[in-house]
Amino acid sequence: MLSLLTFPLGGVHPPESKKLTEGLSIEPMPVPDELEVILGQHIGAPCTPIVAKRADVKEGDIIGTVTKGLGVPLHAPAAGKIKDMGMSAHPMRTSAPSITITVDHEAVPAVYEKRDWEKLEPQELLAGVRDGGIIGIGGAGFPTHVKLSPPADNPINTLILNGAECEPYITADHRQMVECAGDIVEGAKILLKILGIQKCVIGIENNKPDAIAAMTKAAKEGSTSKYLIAVNALKVKYPQGSEKQLIQAVTGRKVPAFALPSAVGVVVQNVSTARAVYDAVGLGKPLCEKVVTISGKGIKRQANLLVKIGTKVSDIVAYLGGTVPGLTKVVMGGPMMGFAVSNLDVPVTKTTSAILFLTADEIDTRPHSQCIRCGWCLDACPMGLEPKEIGIYVEANRAEDTEPLGVFECFECGSCAYVCPAKRPLVQFIRLAKMKAKRK
Repeated sequence: MLSLLTFPLGGVHPPESKKLTEGLSIEPMPVPDELEVILGQHIGAPCTPIVAKRADVKEGDIIGTVTKGLGVPLHAPAAGKIKDMGMSAHPMRTSAPSITITVDHEAVPAVYEKRDWEKLEPQELLAGVRDGGIIGIGGAGFPTHVKLSPPADNPINTLILNGAECEPYITADHRQMVECAGDIVEGAKILLKILGIQKCVIGIENNKPDAIAAMTKAAKEGSTSKYLIAVNALKVKYPQGSEKQLIQAVTGRKVPAFALPSAVGVVVQNVSTARAVYDAVGLGKPLCEKVVTISGKGIKRQANLLVKIGTKVSDIVAYLGGTVPGLTKVVMGGPMMGFAVSNLDVPVTKTTSAILFLTADEIDTRPHSQCIRCGWCLDACPMGLEPKEIGIYVEANRAEDTEPLGVFECFECGSCAYVCPAKRPLVQFIRLAKMKAKRK
């Protein structure tokens, strides 16, 4: 029996709500007539278009590049014609620059053939990861090739694959671990060769026994004298999948404040990112499509869909039969860290893990009140911060003075807001505090 690991400080146990989709196999969605590909898909500089209006593109063609700063190239998710280069709806920034492609449904689908990546040198593999447009699929979208190039004074000895998927409702990683375990392990081996190390640990929450079984089998079959891959079962506790909390759970090492995981000899990648790495390096397939969980009681049919990047939420809704009466909120991402949207024309990006259609009985719409100083947010915070104090400073128009309270150590997991009996928007307070403190 595998021992259950977890992080020691804080955490919460929201209703999992995964039964709606955890048993649903990944379903390819037909490509819609138009795709709106946002140019800023990752942390760092957005891509600059290298195509012109009315130009023909094939699936996998590069349509945008980053010439300065952090970034990766952007590829056409499907064959078609460039219709426009304008603005698209965005879940966080209201709108963002994009390229619209009119899809050619008669085009011959791209064919990707298996490559012998073992013959390539680490730098060649790293270039393949960059050229494939690979970013952190499960998180904020950090370019993967940069994460795989840690400072020379921080030697790496452990790769951790994050299969925790601790957010309620989301099962996209779960289904990929069940259905594509071998590809994920192959991706892990590519990552190990790039890093020049042997050891990989895959952390999976214990509420996914089928995923643990599939990944354990694939890890045993894929392990060699050069690649040692193991699976660790994790206790079900949110935010178990947060990078620093996962590292502490799996290795016992604590990442210092404001430091990167490389400071303790670790690199963390999402299991879906590892699969994308295998696709890019082992098959020559760039990151053009994404497994997205569509869940909640507010849509007629739930699913784990394989969709092209740039597919609009409205097209997904139409494919799944529409919404149902009582739909109250649409959330891009999970209920803890996602963003509510009011426009269904928002397109899927490389970091979209879920789209939730929530009814009134799935969310709490009561107005918030004043802080009652119960201390529950202190107990829940996995970083040991005092969210209530940050909120009080923001309400007192002193948001710029919150840096000494550790506001920049907060990764906005939402545990504080979840437990708050006064329903205070603590995450929103913290985001505002960060913005004003940065200006100061």
